[in-house]
Amino acid sequence: MKKAHSPSSVIRCSWARNELSIRYHDEEWGVPTHDDRTLFEFLILEGAQAGLSWDTILKKRENYRAAFDGFHPAKIAAYDRRKVQALLRDPGIVRNRLKIASAIKNAQAFLSVQKEFGSFDRYIWQFVGGEPKQNSRRSLRQVPAFTPESDAMSKDLRKCGFTFVGTTICYAFMQAVGMVNDHLTDCFRWRPLSR
Repeated sequence: MKKAHSPSSVIRCSWARNELSIRYHDEEWGVPTHDDRTLFEFLILEGAQAGLSWDTILKKRENYRAAFDGFHPAKIAAYDRRKVQALLRDPGIVRNRLKIASAIKNAQAFLSVQKEFGSFDRYIWQFVGGEPKQNSRRSLRQVPAFTPESDAMSKDLRKCGFTFVGTTICYAFMQAVGMVNDHLTDCFRWRPLSR
């Protein structure tokens, strides 16, 4: 991974305040992502984040990768009661029964979508017409919690059997995987991602 810019040397979105969130902001957030496994990871992590801070999830991310078999959907789709019990005892993740059950259900739905569309990438990017939506926001107050696109995505994901995919979670997912560029215009990442 590239070295993150030092906190004082550049202007970045104000939510990136600590070493972990700065590295995530500088290297991943808003970068168009088309790898199915990575898209699945973000879908699960955004659902796990519901009601918590993203910093909490970033701190637990490596533990999540270990506990959830590298976010390989086929493995997670086959989890049984014994595996669920082990996850509920794992302090390295958010130990919420509904969120763990959701990860398994979402893995199963993810595999069905992959089979139907050829890839999850092909399915999910249709909600922005296959191209990142370029925004030009000057302050965090201008960034919405959801949009018509995230509403449509949420509705369709639910129809496909996904859970923990409300419109706000979907919009956070869209921001994370670069379906929308919500870096503020004075952030050093906005221009390179708006090309």
